[in-house]
Amino acid sequence: MRVDKPNILMIICHDLGQNLGCYGQKYIKSPNIDKIAGKGVVFSNHFCASTPCSPSRGCIMTGRYAHSNGLMGLVNLGWNLPAKEKTIPYYLNKAGYETYLFGFQHERKDPMTAGYKHVYKGPQWCDDVSTNVIKFLKSAEAKKRPFYINAGFFEVHLPFNRKVYKPADPKKVEVPGYLPDNKDVREELSRFYGSIEFMDKSVGKILDTLKNTGFEKNTIVIFTTDHGMAFPRAKSTLYDSGIETALVMRWKDKIKEKIVQPELINNIDLMPTILEIAGCKIPRNVQGKSFLGLLEGRKYKANSEIYSEKNFHDEYDPIRSVRTERFKYIRSYEDASYASLPADIKVSCASRSLPAKFHAKRQKEELYDIENDPDELNNLASKEEYRKIRLGLKNKLFQWMKKTKDPLLKGYVLPKQWPHIACSKECFKKLHCK
Repeated sequence: MRVDKPNILMIICHDLGQNLGCYGQKYIKSPNIDKIAGKGVVFSNHFCASTPCSPSRGCIMTGRYAHSNGLMGLVNLGWNLPAKEKTIPYYLNKAGYETYLFGFQHERKDPMTAGYKHVYKGPQWCDDVSTNVIKFLKSAEAKKRPFYINAGFFEVHLPFNRKVYKPADPKKVEVPGYLPDNKDVREELSRFYGSIEFMDKSVGKILDTLKNTGFEKNTIVIFTTDHGMAFPRAKSTLYDSGIETALVMRWKDKIKEKIVQPELINNIDLMPTILEIAGCKIPRNVQGKSFLGLLEGRKYKANSEIYSEKNFHDEYDPIRSVRTERFKYIRSYEDASYASLPADIKVSCASRSLPAKFHAKRQKEELYDIENDPDELNNLASKEEYRKIRLGLKNKLFQWMKKTKDPLLKGYVLPKQWPHIACSKECFKKLHCK
């Protein structure tokens, strides 16, 4: 017999950042995701705890920081979430849920070991994934027990070259302040916008099916992404453009509609929130904090700051950051460029004609006044008038690293699963040639 628990549907896409209409992007067409926001909650200050894809998703699924759960690099480059790390489906299985994976996941090399009772293999494009989700929702199987669905879309990852995408007019795209406004950037943004619009249609088809099958009322819909968009100085950085991510939720008749929550939320907070919704006890080793109280209007102590990290993307580049509502402090532990580019961005047209500053050496310490400098272009770390703020945030970051036993405090030892770290050029070649 079915237990009266809410169904949970989480849709997670690639490389989106907060590039949606409901986040104020007036030239981006995302009407279906905007509908979720219109009937639910938009988290305007939601950030990922680690910027590369696999680590960010590992943080979501475990509620733990990347250096704590062990997934510090990309699965396709040899990393794997350790078997001892328990994920959302593991706990929901025990709570009486049927757990399903449709499409893309990037936490474990073998999706069959990701903790789900049911894994639907096949193409990971949004239209294929949504088709399989819809078939399930229309089946008798969906009505037997409460379900948790993780629907992973490969969109909106580079390259934006599927024929089904319809690029926007390059003249009608909004170029972020941290990027040069040139033909190459506008061309790539136009294709990016087209991929978002196509992905949004798949979300709409799933939403329509929830309504038509009667699941809408008792299903929590969560839409999110892993990190910032695949453009220079966004994806793979700890600037807001790299860690600021969409989180939109709807729970009909349970949470208020058309709400924008400005509180600082980290994506490690999503896992304990889902567990609390499902009636599960939150494990002691979970480092995130449930925000269900915030959704239900109960007492909730907001985060005073959030922490993010980068360890490995295509190369070893350890960085840590702490962000408050107004300021961000970033500490780099290796020599790298101002905007270290992942392999997919290096070969994109947006990186063809970047100014010299993008290739300049990054400073060890960075401090930004986000309120007055939202694009984080003016580094205040060397300014004497900001010395007290810099030292205060630096100490917060150190105490967090100490509390979470960050390996950087002892001098990082390269793990065995990163055999080709000595030559970053060879890393790039191996990834690019696949």
